Amino acid sequence: MRMRRKKNLEKRLSDCSDYLIICEKGNDLNYENAENEPAFISYEKLFGNSNKIMLEIGCGKGAFACEYAKQNPNVNVLAVDVTANVIVAACERAKSEKLKNVKFMRCAAEYLPRFIPSASVGEINLNFSCPYPKKKYAKHRLTHERFLKIYKRLMQTDAVINQKTDNMGLFEFSIESFSQNGFKLSNVSLDLHNSSFEGNIVTEYEKRFADNGMPIYRLEARL
Repeated sequence: MRMRRKKNLEKRLSDCSDYLIICEKGNDLNYENAENEPAFISYEKLFGNSNKIMLEIGCGKGAFACEYAKQNPNVNVLAVDVTANVIVAACERAKSEKLKNVKFMRCAAEYLPRFIPSASVGEINLNFSCPYPKKKYAKHRLTHERFLKIYKRLMQTDAVINQKTDNMGLFEFSIESFSQNGFKLSNVSLDLHNSSFEGNIVTEYEKRFADNGMPIYRLEARL
């Protein structure tokens, strides 16, 4: 079921223009060629500093990104989502909280190499990504090999990918995918909320799942 377009969406997006980057795909619409038409973001111009970059892919309404930005004022948060209907809420949240170190990109993950400079990201967060449970749609999972190749391009040498999900099937797929593509796993949890892990930022989806007694799976992956 498609999400109904929000009322006054274009005006609301315009009102949040200081927080929103709308990324054009370029002339070649084949995402595999995205890096051939670079339109790299200047972090210095965007944030006014050269602090560490945290990239969240699939940020939804921005609760995680905004809370992370508040807890880590010396980190620049770049949060990505492809859907205008949800990213507008994220921008409005950041604007209402007057956050200076978070920006949002309306962009499909496949096209990130066109906009994000290589080896410039210190941390990537994948929070409750769509699991695409049918096998024929596996290539759309954000931990599929084709996305891991993108992340490798963007990551600094000591960068980490943090993944959280409520979906056991996606978690098992991710463990296998990361392992087969040269990543080392650590802090793997099969029940995050009943573990000793500290500093967890609860997302909108996470609270809903946890309140229903569902376990939350989490891992960290490094090259």
